[in-house]
Amino acid sequence: MIPGVAADFSQDWIWVSAIKAVLIVVFLLTSVLFAIWFERKVVARMQVRPGPNWHGPFGLLQSLADAMKLLLKEDMTVTRADKIVYLLAPMISVFCALLVFAVIPFGPEVTIPFTDYTTPAQLTDFPVAVLYVLACASVGVYGIVLGGWSSGSTYPLLGSVRSTAQVISYELAMGLSLVSVFIMAGSMSTSQIVASQAGIWWFLPLLPAFAVYVISMIGETNRLPFDLPEAEGELVSGYMTEYSSMKFAWFFLAEYINMLNVSAVATTLFLGGWRAPWPLSAIADGALNTGWWPVLWFLVKLWAVMFVFVWVRGTLLRLRYDQFMSFGWKVLIPVALGWVVVLSVFQYLGLAGVTRTQLVVGVLVAAVLVMGLVWLWPSRDAGARSGAAPPSGAGGPDGEFDAFAAGFPVPPLPGQKLPPSPRARRGVPPAGITAGSGAGTGRSTAVDGSEETR
Repeated sequence: MIPGVAADFSQDWIWVSAIKAVLIVVFLLTSVLFAIWFERKVVARMQVRPGPNWHGPFGLLQSLADAMKLLLKEDMTVTRADKIVYLLAPMISVFCALLVFAVIPFGPEVTIPFTDYTTPAQLTDFPVAVLYVLACASVGVYGIVLGGWSSGSTYPLLGSVRSTAQVISYELAMGLSLVSVFIMAGSMSTSQIVASQAGIWWFLPLLPAFAVYVISMIGETNRLPFDLPEAEGELVSGYMTEYSSMKFAWFFLAEYINMLNVSAVATTLFLGGWRAPWPLSAIADGALNTGWWPVLWFLVKLWAVMFVFVWVRGTLLRLRYDQFMSFGWKVLIPVALGWVVVLSVFQYLGLAGVTRTQLVVGVLVAAVLVMGLVWLWPSRDAGARSGAAPPSGAGGPDGEFDAFAAGFPVPPLPGQKLPPSPRARRGVPPAGITAGSGAGTGRSTAVDGSEETR
């Protein structure tokens, strides 16, 4: 048994590991087909339309028809493309996406049907399994970057550059959110983290970290409202613009597998993994957490997180790129880093012997002090509220404000006023606001109340 890992793989034979690997690949491929149908059906229900309902029962075979269409389409290669990198890029994305589920636990030890052989419902695990997941996600981005660069076109290149900045930004926030789980669980092994959630799932005490992770995973997988690398509105299709047929299908497949990957990581690290939800976990003294039942609970949680992806896509609009980057660097990363610091301090105080009651009292006292400082701190516009005169040269209540003093028009500040309009001085009424004694008199009322003849 590996030290620091809850699952025991010491009895696994090589053929058992090979069967597990094949089952994981089959599970991911079939889940992608179902996810495409699931997304189209849920978004259609949100928009009050039927969605896929022609091929197969409930339209379930529509995804298979789309896959066959991509398989049979004409395969084109751009003349200016770097041929080798152009072909390798989508394969890199798919290969790295398939590696993540190797360390995801579907359940505890299970017995293979019709045999007495017992093995963990997991391919493998090791003490730094979560770092392995982050590494696979990071390397997978090279497929997007190289695909955009090797296409020899402007829009794919812009999409790949955006993807680089996006991954750097949101992987920092994602990694910081996962540090909170490492602190609470005391391990980076996925099976050990699931075992540490026997009493409480980590999303409850680590709610800020969980919120940061959910936002980061949407940005990490290039999904709406964060699909800037493949924005159809301004980049045609981003890094996938010059791809067609099965090469395009590889990128498409990698995107949906990555959605399953981050959903599985959220389930494992924050939502109790394969453990049954309360109150089912209390039934029959934990009998629903043994055998093959945990696989069902894991899949239910996985698709609940997948529903969040679809829900967000059907609700929010795409952000501007500057808003997207500002949100990552100025909001998510500071919040995640601050939460890690606060949690580390609390953990240290707990190990030092400070009781929970003392911690709660200390937090309340600190909150009161902060609120008092905020209340007493002078505000920037205190001078404006007290009637103080504006700065010299800026114009005052009795003076005129020069909006073009800085070389470009600026709005007046409190206490300043714009000079009267030149049109008002000449007595010319604004466009569309005229009044006269009749259509034939040719008289109208000017702004100052006098009459003029046209």
